[in-house]
Amino acid sequence: MKQKPLWRTSVATTLEAEDAVTELLSATLGQPASSFFNVETQASVVSVYSAQKIILLPDAREKILAGLKRIKNCGLKIGSGKITVSKVRREDWAESWKRHFKPIEIGGKLLVKPGWIKRRPLKNQAVVVLDPGLCFGTGQHPTTSFCLGEIVRCRADERPQSFLDLGAGSGILAIAAAKLGYQPVHALDFDPEAVRLARANARVNGVSNRIKIMQGDVTKLPLPAPRQYDLICANLISNLLIRERKRIVKQLRRGGTLVLAGILRSEFSQLQTTFEKLGLKLASAKGEKEWCSGSFCFA
Repeated sequence: MKQKPLWRTSVATTLEAEDAVTELLSATLGQPASSFFNVETQASVVSVYSAQKIILLPDAREKILAGLKRIKNCGLKIGSGKITVSKVRREDWAESWKRHFKPIEIGGKLLVKPGWIKRRPLKNQAVVVLDPGLCFGTGQHPTTSFCLGEIVRCRADERPQSFLDLGAGSGILAIAAAKLGYQPVHALDFDPEAVRLARANARVNGVSNRIKIMQGDVTKLPLPAPRQYDLICANLISNLLIRERKRIVKQLRRGGTLVLAGILRSEFSQLQTTFEKLGLKLASAKGEKEWCSGSFCFA
């Protein structure tokens, strides 16, 4: 039986505003959004795929335009912001993702790959399977890949290590941590759709019984913290990281590592200074394109 086509609602933007536009489109249209960065044109396209032409929902286009204006007013370059709606064959949609997403290896210890790639892992290499277009975060973004690298690096010995992911998204970081032997592994996200997808991805990867994925608000993390973690990844926007810095740091065990990601290069210096005032020091940092991420430990 011939499959019905999909409707693609897309917003043309920049790599700098990609994450913000992804959240906007997902929240406005009620469907998970995915993004693609074209290396040649240096442009990003954020899209939602659905069985119906959801852009026709009441005020949907106006809400997207208003959201783009808010993002621009926050200082992010949004590019053209052009909204397009097109019909695509399901076969074309599926194959287009397969052309653009390749396996990612982190330090020889971790392989992140889409489900359609049959590549075998190296000996003792953990595997995380995530299909692009169906979830937020597949390891392709510089901030996500930095977090994955730190998860691998910090798992250098056999002693038990705990892990907390603030801003779980697809669940990729928590899944990787569980695969590498962290325990317990906890993940938090404000978006109920992200939590649902993260739990689904954990089931696909066979680690749902080793990860606790919760819907929650970083601004309501308990103080004092009932549990402290050896490694915390907070892949969040910088103003939220700065505003909730004390609450976040209270979750970190002495001798542990705090990874802060999702930060624009222009904002990293202020963030570094803010967290150093709480007794942390920058251990390592990496910048790529518009983004900068860093690992902090107690001085």
